Amino acid sequence: MKVENPVALRFILQDEIYLLKTDKPMYENRAIAEPEIENIAPAAAVVASSGPITKQPEPATPPPAPEVKTPVINFNYLGKNLKRFLVLVHYPDQEFIDDAHLSALTNIIKRKDLNTDDIAVLNMARHAGVQYHELVSFFKPARLLVLGKTAMPQGMAPLALNAPRALGDITGLYSFAFGEMMDNVAYKKAFWEQVKGF
Repeated sequence: MKVENPVALRFILQDEIYLLKTDKPMYENRAIAEPEIENIAPAAAVVASSGPITKQPEPATPPPAPEVKTPVINFNYLGKNLKRFLVLVHYPDQEFIDDAHLSALTNIIKRKDLNTDDIAVLNMARHAGVQYHELVSFFKPARLLVLGKTAMPQGMAPLALNAPRALGDITGLYSFAFGEMMDNVAYKKAFWEQVKGF
């Protein structure tokens, strides 16, 4: 057996070894250091029959997952929402609400001792696809008035026409759109009967 490093012999041969006189001078002036043995977990080390113990590379730490930020939704609405009263309308050709319909809405809320600063009028035609929970999160309404079927937000519990309903902490009312009520006295009367106590 040929061994390149004489220190390895003591691991291979466990009996005592005696040197011949001719080999003795070769080892006298040589300082033999104790081999370093690392404390390595069995899975992290590979022991070869003819080689030294080698340490496997550390597993790479995965990069941190990118932070997912929910986009902040901003709504363009009329009013200041001081009384947490959200009015949902649907006017594809208007920024907020038709002027004649705004005048009618202003007269109605005046009878309830409110003004346009107390409410928030949101045109759902400008916010297609917005979810009900997004509206609630942004406006935090105490009262929600939906004027017309097309103004109903997605993901909202169904409301019966002119029948106020509790939606958790919110009182919701679904009624006719102003376009339906303006020339229909019966619709106006049914609407006012619900809104006056709303």
